[in-house]
Amino acid sequence: MYEPKNFENLIGLEGLSEGLVKNHFTLYQGYVNNTNKLDETLIKMEKEGKFGTAEYAELNRRLGWEFNGMRLHEYYFENLTKDFKEIDKNSKLFRAIEQEFGSFEFFEKDFKSMGAMRGIGWVVLYYDKIAERLFNVWINEHDVGHLAGAAPLLVIDVFEHAYMIDYGLKRTDYIEAFFKIIDWEAAIKRF
Repeated sequence: MYEPKNFENLIGLEGLSEGLVKNHFTLYQGYVNNTNKLDETLIKMEKEGKFGTAEYAELNRRLGWEFNGMRLHEYYFENLTKDFKEIDKNSKLFRAIEQEFGSFEFFEKDFKSMGAMRGIGWVVLYYDKIAERLFNVWINEHDVGHLAGAAPLLVIDVFEHAYMIDYGLKRTDYIEAFFKIIDWEAAIKRF
């Protein structure tokens, strides 16, 4: 059974209201609950030998949505902080960003522009360990668009629930606020 992580320390983030953050926690809790329910149901179906059923197939497909919804929210919350500090310019991550994107400013422009694209989803700065490359990637649905084997370093939720209470349709204002509360130490540790 998965246990929801406690992110109450994020209440009071600059740029995100308490109501928005608490609603987001409730949504995250739903992903944890649904992941556990699906896991229990699938184990039961396996014990009953229901492998070839349509229900078994659909529930397995749904598991990716719920699990990734849970995990992406954890990455997102974990890379937020009330004690913002700019990225350490001596860190390996900063140097890798500059090498891959030409400059930190270009990385930031690219990441923000992806987040501002029309549609629901996520933007993830991924690290591909095999090629030793960084990629900003648009994830449309929780379970579609991930780079297999790549590690998520920085994650922003750009589904409407992440910003509309505070920003309405002004997603770019939310993205600017996000860049003022990034916990770069979390991203550096993931790298």
